[in-house]
Amino acid sequence: MTDFHTRLIQQRHDFHRNPELGFQEKRTKAIVAQELRRLGVEVHEGAGVVGVLRAGQGNRAIGLRADMDALPITETSAHDYPSRTAGVMHACGHDGHMTMLLGAAERLVTEGGFDGTVVLLFQPNEEHGLGAQAMIDEGVLDQLPLDEVYAIHNLPGAPVGQISSRSGIICNSETLFEITVDGQGGHASMPQAGVDAITVGAEVVMSLQTIVARKLAPDAGAVVSVTEFLTDGQRNVLPGKALLKGDFRARSLQDRMAIETHMRRIAEGIAAAHGVLATVTFNTGFIETINADAPTQAVYRAADTAGCDLIRNRPPMSFSEDFAHFCAAVPGCFLLLGNGEGGPNGQPLHASDYDFNDDLLPIGAEFWVRLVQDRLPVRKGPN
Repeated sequence: MTDFHTRLIQQRHDFHRNPELGFQEKRTKAIVAQELRRLGVEVHEGAGVVGVLRAGQGNRAIGLRADMDALPITETSAHDYPSRTAGVMHACGHDGHMTMLLGAAERLVTEGGFDGTVVLLFQPNEEHGLGAQAMIDEGVLDQLPLDEVYAIHNLPGAPVGQISSRSGIICNSETLFEITVDGQGGHASMPQAGVDAITVGAEVVMSLQTIVARKLAPDAGAVVSVTEFLTDGQRNVLPGKALLKGDFRARSLQDRMAIETHMRRIAEGIAAAHGVLATVTFNTGFIETINADAPTQAVYRAADTAGCDLIRNRPPMSFSEDFAHFCAAVPGCFLLLGNGEGGPNGQPLHASDYDFNDDLLPIGAEFWVRLVQDRLPVRKGPN
Protein backbone atom coordinates (compact mmCIF):
# COMPACT_ATOMS: atom_id res chain seq x y z
CA MET A 1 0.00 0.00 0.00
CA THR A 2 1.40 3.41 -0.98
CA ASP A 3 1.73 6.38 1.37
CA PHE A 4 -0.88 8.17 -0.77
CA HIS A 5 -3.39 5.35 -0.25
CA THR A 6 -2.65 5.23 3.48
CA ARG A 7 -3.29 8.97 3.83
CA LEU A 8 -6.57 8.65 1.96
CA ILE A 9 -7.69 5.83 4.25
CA GLN A 10 -6.86 7.89 7.33
CA GLN A 11 -8.83 10.82 5.95
CA ARG A 12 -11.82 8.65 5.03
CA HIS A 13 -11.92 7.04 8.45
CA ASP A 14 -11.84 10.46 10.10
CA PHE A 15 -14.84 11.55 8.02
CA HIS A 16 -16.57 8.28 8.92
CA ARG A 17 -16.02 8.72 12.66
CA ASN A 18 -17.44 12.24 12.55
CA PRO A 19 -20.57 12.21 10.37
CA GLU A 20 -22.83 15.25 10.07
CA LEU A 21 -26.35 15.57 8.71
CA GLY A 22 -27.39 17.76 5.78
CA PHE A 23 -26.73 21.49 6.24
CA GLN A 24 -24.99 20.65 9.54
CA GLU A 25 -21.65 19.70 7.94
CA LYS A 26 -19.67 22.30 9.93
CA ARG A 27 -16.68 20.14 10.87
CA THR A 28 -16.70 18.34 7.54
CA LYS A 29 -16.61 21.59 5.60
CA ALA A 30 -13.79 22.91 7.76
CA ILE A 31 -11.69 19.78 7.17
CA VAL A 32 -12.31 19.88 3.40
CA ALA A 33 -11.40 23.58 3.20
CA GLN A 34 -8.31 23.00 5.34
CA GLU A 35 -7.10 20.16 3.13
CA LEU A 36 -7.65 22.15 -0.06
CA ARG A 37 -5.79 25.15 1.34
CA ARG A 38 -2.96 22.87 2.44
CA LEU A 39 -2.63 21.85 -1.20
CA GLY A 40 -2.61 25.48 -2.32
CA VAL A 41 -6.06 25.30 -3.89
CA GLU A 42 -8.23 28.43 -4.14
CA VAL A 43 -11.16 27.92 -1.74
CA HIS A 44 -14.65 29.46 -1.59
CA GLU A 45 -16.95 28.64 1.33
CA GLY A 46 -20.72 28.95 1.41
CA ALA A 47 -23.44 26.33 1.57
CA GLY A 48 -20.72 23.92 0.50
CA VAL A 49 -17.00 24.16 -0.19
CA VAL A 50 -15.65 24.96 -3.65
CA GLY A 51 -12.04 24.47 -4.69
CA VAL A 52 -10.68 25.98 -7.89
CA LEU A 53 -7.62 24.64 -9.72
CA ARG A 54 -6.27 26.49 -12.74
CA ALA A 55 -3.50 25.45 -15.12
CA GLY A 56 -2.27 26.73 -18.47
CA GLN A 57 -4.23 29.13 -20.63
CA GLY A 58 -7.27 27.00 -21.43
CA ASN A 59 -10.66 28.68 -21.12
CA ARG A 60 -12.69 25.51 -20.50
CA ALA A 61 -13.89 24.59 -17.01
CA ILE A 62 -15.32 21.34 -15.65
CA GLY A 63 -16.88 20.60 -12.28
CA LEU A 64 -16.35 17.49 -10.14
CA ARG A 65 -18.88 16.97 -7.37
CA ALA A 66 -18.63 15.06 -4.08
CA ASP A 67 -21.44 14.97 -1.50
CA MET A 68 -20.68 15.51 2.20
CA ASP A 69 -23.72 14.66 4.36
CA ALA A 70 -24.46 11.58 6.45
CA LEU A 71 -27.73 9.88 7.40
CA PRO A 72 -29.83 9.62 10.61
CA ILE A 73 -28.97 5.92 11.07
CA THR A 74 -27.47 4.14 14.09
CA GLU A 75 -24.36 2.30 12.89
CA THR A 76 -24.02 -1.45 13.57
CA SER A 77 -20.64 -1.97 11.85
CA ALA A 78 -17.92 -4.16 13.36
CA HIS A 79 -14.90 -2.16 12.11
CA ASP A 80 -12.66 -0.09 14.38
CA TYR A 81 -13.68 3.39 13.12
CA PRO A 82 -17.46 3.56 13.82
CA SER A 83 -19.43 6.77 14.07
CA ARG A 84 -18.87 8.76 17.25
CA THR A 85 -22.19 10.56 16.83
CA ALA A 86 -25.19 8.68 18.17
CA GLY A 87 -27.82 8.01 15.52
CA VAL A 88 -25.77 9.41 12.63
CA MET A 89 -23.54 7.53 10.18
CA HIS A 90 -22.04 7.65 6.72
CA ALA A 91 -24.25 4.91 5.30
CA CYS A 92 -24.08 6.06 1.69
CA GLY A 93 -20.34 6.44 1.13
CA HIS A 94 -20.16 10.22 1.05
CA ASP A 95 -17.10 9.95 3.30
CA GLY A 96 -15.40 8.05 0.46
CA HIS A 97 -16.68 10.37 -2.26
CA MET A 98 -15.10 13.37 -0.51
CA THR A 99 -11.84 11.54 0.07
CA MET A 100 -11.51 10.43 -3.57
CA LEU A 101 -11.99 14.00 -4.73
CA LEU A 102 -9.46 15.32 -2.21
CA GLY A 103 -7.04 12.66 -3.44
CA ALA A 104 -7.62 13.77 -7.03
CA ALA A 105 -6.99 17.38 -6.00
CA GLU A 106 -3.64 16.40 -4.49
CA ARG A 107 -2.59 14.57 -7.63
CA LEU A 108 -3.73 17.37 -9.94
CA VAL A 109 -1.79 19.91 -7.88
CA THR A 110 1.41 17.85 -7.87
CA GLU A 111 1.19 16.34 -11.36
CA GLY A 112 -0.68 18.92 -13.41
CA GLY A 113 -1.28 17.50 -16.87
CA PHE A 114 -4.31 19.63 -17.73
CA ASP A 115 -5.03 23.00 -19.34
CA GLY A 116 -8.04 24.88 -17.99
CA THR A 117 -10.02 25.09 -14.77
CA VAL A 118 -11.17 22.31 -12.46
CA VAL A 119 -13.91 23.27 -10.00
CA LEU A 120 -14.20 20.90 -7.02
CA LEU A 121 -17.79 20.99 -5.72
CA PHE A 122 -18.13 19.63 -2.18
CA GLN A 123 -21.91 19.66 -1.80
CA PRO A 124 -23.99 19.58 1.39
CA ASN A 125 -27.34 17.90 1.98
CA GLU A 126 -27.59 15.53 -0.96
CA GLU A 127 -29.83 13.12 0.95
CA HIS A 128 -32.74 15.56 1.10
CA GLY A 129 -32.25 16.90 -2.42
CA LEU A 130 -31.49 20.43 -1.23
CA GLY A 131 -27.73 20.92 -1.38
CA ALA A 132 -27.12 21.25 -5.12
CA GLN A 133 -29.85 23.84 -5.52
CA ALA A 134 -28.53 25.73 -2.49
CA MET A 135 -25.11 26.02 -4.16
CA ILE A 136 -26.71 27.02 -7.46
CA ASP A 137 -28.87 29.63 -5.72
CA GLU A 138 -25.72 31.05 -4.12
CA GLY A 139 -24.40 31.64 -7.62
CA VAL A 140 -21.65 29.03 -7.90
CA LEU A 141 -22.41 28.46 -11.59
CA ASP A 142 -22.59 32.20 -12.24
CA GLN A 143 -19.28 32.92 -10.52
CA LEU A 144 -17.57 29.83 -11.92
CA PRO A 145 -19.26 28.97 -15.25
CA LEU A 146 -18.80 25.33 -16.15
CA ASP A 147 -18.76 23.63 -19.51
CA GLU A 148 -19.47 20.21 -17.97
CA VAL A 149 -20.05 18.65 -14.55
CA TYR A 150 -19.48 15.13 -13.19
CA ALA A 151 -20.23 13.06 -10.08
CA ILE A 152 -19.31 9.58 -8.81
CA HIS A 153 -21.43 7.38 -6.56
CA ASN A 154 -20.25 4.06 -5.19
CA LEU A 155 -22.39 1.00 -5.97
CA PRO A 156 -22.48 -1.92 -3.51
CA GLY A 157 -22.84 -5.32 -5.14
CA ALA A 158 -20.76 -4.37 -8.19
CA PRO A 159 -17.12 -5.49 -8.57
CA VAL A 160 -14.55 -3.19 -6.98
CA GLY A 161 -13.66 -0.35 -9.32
CA GLN A 162 -16.15 -1.24 -12.05
CA ILE A 163 -17.46 1.93 -13.71
CA SER A 164 -20.92 2.07 -15.28
CA SER A 165 -23.05 4.82 -16.73
CA ARG A 166 -25.30 5.70 -19.64
CA SER A 167 -26.47 8.63 -21.76
CA GLY A 168 -29.94 9.94 -20.99
CA ILE A 169 -31.86 9.03 -17.85
CA ILE A 170 -29.58 7.58 -15.16
CA CYS A 171 -31.55 8.21 -11.93
CA ASN A 172 -35.27 8.57 -11.24
CA SER A 173 -36.97 11.63 -9.84
CA GLU A 174 -38.54 11.44 -6.39
CA THR A 175 -41.83 13.13 -5.51
CA LEU A 176 -43.16 13.08 -1.96
CA PHE A 177 -46.93 12.99 -1.60
CA GLU A 178 -49.53 13.36 1.14
CA ILE A 179 -53.15 12.29 0.84
CA THR A 180 -55.57 13.50 3.51
CA VAL A 181 -58.94 11.78 3.89
CA ASP A 182 -61.61 13.73 5.81
CA GLY A 183 -64.24 11.20 6.87
CA GLN A 184 -66.56 11.06 9.85
CA GLY A 185 -65.38 9.46 13.07
CA GLY A 186 -67.64 7.40 15.27
CA HIS A 187 -68.07 4.48 17.65
CA ALA A 188 -66.40 1.23 16.59
CA SER A 189 -69.64 -0.65 17.31
CA MET A 190 -71.69 1.53 14.94
CA PRO A 191 -69.63 2.08 11.75
CA GLN A 192 -72.77 2.86 9.73
CA ALA A 193 -73.14 6.15 11.61
CA GLY A 194 -69.94 7.61 10.16
CA VAL A 195 -67.42 7.17 7.37
CA ASP A 196 -64.38 5.24 8.55
CA ALA A 197 -61.28 7.00 7.17
CA ILE A 198 -59.23 3.79 7.44
CA THR A 199 -61.53 1.98 5.02
CA VAL A 200 -61.35 4.83 2.52
CA GLY A 201 -57.58 5.17 2.94
CA ALA A 202 -56.99 1.44 2.52
CA GLU A 203 -58.95 1.46 -0.72
CA VAL A 204 -56.81 4.36 -1.93
CA VAL A 205 -53.58 2.53 -1.02
CA MET A 206 -54.54 -0.55 -3.02
CA SER A 207 -55.80 1.43 -6.00
CA LEU A 208 -52.62 3.51 -6.24
CA GLN A 209 -50.77 0.34 -7.27
CA THR A 210 -52.80 0.22 -10.48
CA ILE A 211 -51.01 3.35 -11.73
CA VAL A 212 -47.76 1.54 -12.47
CA ALA A 213 -49.45 -1.74 -13.35
CA ARG A 214 -52.13 -0.35 -15.69
CA LYS A 215 -51.59 3.34 -16.48
CA LEU A 216 -47.93 3.43 -17.56
CA ALA A 217 -45.87 1.54 -20.10
CA PRO A 218 -44.40 -1.74 -18.78
CA ASP A 219 -40.85 -0.41 -19.15
CA ALA A 220 -41.54 2.97 -17.53
CA GLY A 221 -39.49 2.13 -14.43
CA ALA A 222 -41.83 4.02 -12.11
CA VAL A 223 -42.45 3.10 -8.47
CA VAL A 224 -45.31 4.26 -6.21
CA SER A 225 -44.90 3.59 -2.47
CA VAL A 226 -47.15 4.47 0.46
CA THR A 227 -44.83 4.51 3.47
CA GLU A 228 -47.01 5.92 6.27
CA PHE A 229 -50.70 5.51 7.22
CA LEU A 230 -51.71 7.76 10.14
CA THR A 231 -55.16 8.21 11.67
CA ASP A 232 -56.84 9.78 14.70
CA GLY A 233 -58.54 6.50 15.64
CA GLN A 234 -58.40 4.85 19.07
CA ARG A 235 -59.19 1.41 20.57
CA ASN A 236 -62.93 1.79 20.10
CA VAL A 237 -63.03 4.98 18.02
CA LEU A 238 -63.27 4.87 14.24
CA PRO A 239 -61.04 7.59 12.77
CA GLY A 240 -62.49 10.56 10.98
CA LYS A 241 -59.14 11.55 9.47
CA ALA A 242 -56.43 9.58 7.73
CA LEU A 243 -53.10 10.79 6.36
CA LEU A 244 -51.22 8.74 3.79
CA LYS A 245 -47.60 9.63 3.05
CA GLY A 246 -45.13 8.20 0.57
CA ASP A 247 -43.15 8.83 -2.55
CA PHE A 248 -43.08 7.91 -6.19
CA ARG A 249 -40.21 7.62 -8.65
CA ALA A 250 -40.31 8.39 -12.38
CA ARG A 251 -37.90 8.41 -15.31
CA SER A 252 -39.43 11.27 -17.27
CA LEU A 253 -41.27 14.53 -16.66
CA GLN A 254 -44.19 13.17 -18.68
CA ASP A 255 -44.55 10.09 -16.46
CA ARG A 256 -44.11 12.21 -13.35
CA MET A 257 -46.98 14.49 -14.38
CA ALA A 258 -49.13 11.50 -15.39
CA ILE A 259 -48.63 9.84 -12.00
CA GLU A 260 -49.67 13.01 -10.20
CA THR A 261 -52.83 13.22 -12.34
CA HIS A 262 -53.76 9.58 -11.73
CA MET A 263 -53.12 9.85 -7.98
CA ARG A 264 -55.44 12.84 -7.68
CA ARG A 265 -58.18 11.11 -9.67
CA ILE A 266 -57.93 7.91 -7.64
CA ALA A 267 -57.88 9.57 -4.21
CA GLU A 268 -60.59 12.12 -4.97
CA GLY A 269 -62.74 9.58 -6.81
CA ILE A 270 -62.66 6.96 -4.05
CA ALA A 271 -63.36 9.60 -1.42
CA ALA A 272 -66.31 10.92 -3.47
CA ALA A 273 -67.71 7.39 -3.77
CA HIS A 274 -67.82 7.27 0.04
CA GLY A 275 -69.26 10.77 0.33
CA VAL A 276 -66.14 12.38 1.85
CA LEU A 277 -63.24 14.54 0.68
CA ALA A 278 -59.60 13.77 -0.09
CA THR A 279 -56.82 16.25 -0.80
CA VAL A 280 -53.49 15.42 -2.43
CA THR A 281 -50.25 17.43 -2.31
CA PHE A 282 -46.91 16.80 -4.03
CA ASN A 283 -43.33 17.96 -3.51
CA THR A 284 -40.66 16.98 -6.05
CA GLY A 285 -37.30 17.38 -4.31
CA PHE A 286 -35.32 15.27 -6.77
CA ILE A 287 -35.85 15.74 -10.49
CA GLU A 288 -34.73 13.16 -13.06
CA THR A 289 -30.94 12.92 -13.52
CA ILE A 290 -30.18 13.16 -17.24
CA ASN A 291 -26.67 12.45 -18.54
CA ALA A 292 -25.52 14.34 -21.61
CA ASP A 293 -23.90 12.30 -24.36
CA ALA A 294 -20.51 14.03 -24.71
CA PRO A 295 -19.70 13.91 -20.97
CA THR A 296 -20.82 10.27 -20.85
CA GLN A 297 -18.48 9.37 -23.71
CA ALA A 298 -15.70 11.17 -21.82
CA VAL A 299 -16.41 9.01 -18.76
CA TYR A 300 -16.08 5.90 -20.92
CA ARG A 301 -12.71 7.06 -22.27
CA ALA A 302 -11.41 8.00 -18.83
CA ALA A 303 -12.49 4.63 -17.41
CA ASP A 304 -10.58 2.85 -20.17
CA THR A 305 -7.51 5.04 -19.64
CA ALA A 306 -7.64 4.42 -15.88
CA GLY A 307 -7.76 0.66 -16.50
CA CYS A 308 -11.22 0.20 -14.98
CA ASP A 309 -13.72 -2.45 -15.96
CA LEU A 310 -16.44 -0.55 -17.83
CA ILE A 311 -20.13 -1.14 -18.47
CA ARG A 312 -21.60 1.13 -21.12
CA ASN A 313 -25.32 1.95 -21.32
CA ARG A 314 -26.14 0.41 -17.95
CA PRO A 315 -29.83 0.25 -16.91
CA PRO A 316 -31.08 3.39 -15.12
CA MET A 317 -31.06 3.37 -11.32
CA SER A 318 -34.38 3.60 -9.47
CA PHE A 319 -32.94 5.80 -6.72
CA SER A 320 -32.79 9.59 -6.97
CA GLU A 321 -29.80 11.92 -6.94
CA ASP A 322 -29.48 15.59 -6.04
CA PHE A 323 -26.79 15.93 -8.72
CA ALA A 324 -29.75 16.15 -11.14
CA HIS A 325 -29.96 19.90 -10.47
CA PHE A 326 -26.39 20.40 -11.68
CA CYS A 327 -27.10 18.27 -14.77
CA ALA A 328 -30.19 20.38 -15.50
CA ALA A 329 -28.03 23.52 -15.53
CA VAL A 330 -24.84 22.16 -17.18
CA PRO A 331 -24.21 19.14 -19.44
CA GLY A 332 -23.05 16.41 -17.08
CA CYS A 333 -22.59 12.75 -16.29
CA PHE A 334 -23.36 10.77 -13.15
CA LEU A 335 -21.49 7.47 -12.92
CA LEU A 336 -21.43 4.45 -10.63
CA LEU A 337 -18.26 2.93 -9.16
CA GLY A 338 -18.39 -0.65 -7.89
CA ASN A 339 -17.91 -0.90 -4.11
CA GLY A 340 -17.49 -4.68 -3.86
CA GLU A 341 -19.71 -7.73 -3.78
CA GLY A 342 -19.28 -9.07 -0.24
CA GLY A 343 -19.17 -8.09 3.40
CA PRO A 344 -19.93 -4.52 4.51
CA ASN A 345 -18.93 -3.20 1.07
CA GLY A 346 -21.68 -5.26 -0.54
CA GLN A 347 -24.43 -4.23 1.87
CA PRO A 348 -27.13 -1.94 0.43
CA LEU A 349 -26.70 1.81 0.56
CA HIS A 350 -28.34 3.20 3.73
CA ALA A 351 -27.89 -0.11 5.58
CA SER A 352 -26.64 0.26 9.16
CA ASP A 353 -23.74 -2.14 8.50
CA TYR A 354 -22.72 -0.76 5.09
CA ASP A 355 -19.20 0.60 4.63
CA PHE A 356 -17.36 2.34 1.80
CA ASN A 357 -14.51 0.28 0.35
CA ASP A 358 -11.09 1.79 1.06
CA ASP A 359 -9.69 0.02 -2.03
CA LEU A 360 -11.72 2.47 -4.13
CA LEU A 361 -9.93 5.56 -2.85
CA PRO A 362 -6.93 5.53 -5.21
CA ILE A 363 -9.07 4.11 -8.04
CA GLY A 364 -11.53 6.99 -7.79
CA ALA A 365 -8.73 9.55 -7.55
CA GLU A 366 -7.07 8.05 -10.63
CA PHE A 367 -10.31 8.15 -12.57
CA TRP A 368 -10.87 11.82 -11.71
CA VAL A 369 -7.35 12.68 -12.88
CA ARG A 370 -7.82 10.83 -16.17
CA LEU A 371 -11.16 12.52 -16.75
CA VAL A 372 -9.68 15.97 -16.17
CA GLN A 373 -6.87 15.20 -18.59
CA ASP A 374 -9.37 14.02 -21.19
CA ARG A 375 -11.62 17.09 -20.91
CA LEU A 376 -8.87 19.67 -20.38
CA PRO A 377 -6.02 18.35 -22.52
CA VAL A 378 -2.68 20.10 -22.56
CA ARG A 379 -2.18 21.86 -25.86
CA LYS A 380 0.64 20.53 -27.96
CA GLY A 381 3.14 23.07 -29.19
CA PRO A 382 4.35 23.46 -32.78
CA ASN A 383 6.68 20.74 -34.09
